Amino acid sequence: MSKWILIFITVLFLFSNQIPAFAEGTGDLPLKSESAVLLDTETNAVLYGKNADEKMYPASVTKIATAIYAIEKGNLDSIATVSANAVRQDGTRVYLVEGEQVPLKKLIQGMLINSGNDAAVATAEHIDGSVDLFAEHINEYLKTVIGVKNTHFTNPSGLHDDNHYTTAMDLALITNYAMKNPQFAEIFGTKRLHWEGQSWNTDLITHHLMLKGELPYAGITGGKTGYTTVSKQTLATTADNGNLKLTAIVLKSDQKRDKYDDTAILFDYGFNEYVHSTLKHGEVYKSGEKEFLLDSDLLVTEDKNGIVKKVNSTGQLSIENPNGQVLQVAQLKQKEEPKPVETSLKSSKSTNKQEYAAPYFWIIIAAAAAVLIGAGKKITGKM
Repeated sequence: MSKWILIFITVLFLFSNQIPAFAEGTGDLPLKSESAVLLDTETNAVLYGKNADEKMYPASVTKIATAIYAIEKGNLDSIATVSANAVRQDGTRVYLVEGEQVPLKKLIQGMLINSGNDAAVATAEHIDGSVDLFAEHINEYLKTVIGVKNTHFTNPSGLHDDNHYTTAMDLALITNYAMKNPQFAEIFGTKRLHWEGQSWNTDLITHHLMLKGELPYAGITGGKTGYTTVSKQTLATTADNGNLKLTAIVLKSDQKRDKYDDTAILFDYGFNEYVHSTLKHGEVYKSGEKEFLLDSDLLVTEDKNGIVKKVNSTGQLSIENPNGQVLQVAQLKQKEEPKPVETSLKSSKSTNKQEYAAPYFWIIIAAAAAVLIGAGKKITGKM
């Protein structure tokens, strides 16, 4: 395709008022997982999706949400008292003891690194007093603070409940939000941690095989595994190649190895096909007769084959790849109309009249005085 045709298409899109919905992945990635999403960690650009908004069961990937909620709402140095309810939890544990005193940060480490369900419940009870209140509050937090729309959690660990669900897209957005918190990012990327508990003295080692190094992939920065018989295999992973930071979510894989293979395929695709660029502050975009602009520089994720920029009548800027897939959306500010020239001219004329009125007034007074004086002299002479 010639350069001039590309320019013509770009201009045509810039003046379009239509914003298409997010397009699913092109279907050329051989993923075995039932649902998957690849996002740019920094920009939230959607690079690939497969059943991205389908209701799914997350299993222990839930603990990503529990962790960032607890970090933001609680004090990491505060001391939690472990309840009998926490100790009784099924599944993977860090073997807490009823009445044990544990710092909140240590509980979060235990549930993210070793996927401790007892640590997750102890965290929820410490933050909100009970699991029920925790569920109520975290659902509100996820909607109002992070902005997800298709998630509802009933517990902090991800143990199966028919009403405990999310989507690959929501999990990716939650993970991206969490990764902006340095304390979360540190724990999420921890491979090994020495654990000294009242009943358990050991080294906790991440269950995530790519982070651990058993299934090597360059640049892995964090991860969380999950599994129940209903959810099947679930996985959240972040990676950084020095140019891009990516987040991959894969849900409902039949085999454990499938979720890692799918994650590697997603990362290969993202790192090979996308780069970062910056749209500059003050750059003007048009939609019909309206003009909009960026009020600050905007980092965007760009397909290596280029991007297409569309603006609708409300100033919503849509960044798309050449195939029409929406990568990123940003809200622009409408350009202010200049004040009418007539207003300033009238003001200027009014000011000028006032400036020149005073000298003319005194000239007229002086002339009148001269006439009166002259007339007086004549009258005096005749007398």
